[in-house]
Amino acid sequence: MQGYCVKCKTKREIKGAKSITMKNGRPATQGTCPVCGTKMFRIGKS
Repeated sequence: MQGYCVKCKTKREIKGAKSITMKNGRPATQGTCPVCGTKMFRIGKS
């Protein structure tokens, strides 16, 4: 799954992606950028 890396300012594949549920109950995906290691986050079903 792809997400936007704020540090690299590009869309990249999310490394170590895992599905989570936010506080408001919406699904999201969380992982890290494979290039710089920054946390990446994508809202929506994975």
